[in-house]
Amino acid sequence: MGNKTKGLLALVGLGALAYWKYKNSSDEEKQMVKDKINTAKDNINKWGNDIKDKANNVASQVKDRANEVASQAQDKADEVRNKAQEVVS
Repeated sequence: MGNKTKGLLALVGLGALAYWKYKNSSDEEKQMVKDKINTAKDNINKWGNDIKDKANNVASQVKDRANEVASQAQDKADEVRNKAQEVVS
């Protein structure tokens, strides 16, 4: 039996043990488990939203900077064109 198979069997065994223990718990203990799971879910969701917000902020900053550089490039191009027209005139 490979290590992956042993690991999988151990995980299934732990899952079965946890399920059995949960099923034989009092209502109060079951509620504590549910509360812990809900708290963990809330924390994961909050963490995910924080990551999303940070990614959006970075994307927004990159976009603003790109627009700024494009605007500067356009201004420079206009300036060069105007000078060229002055020289030709």
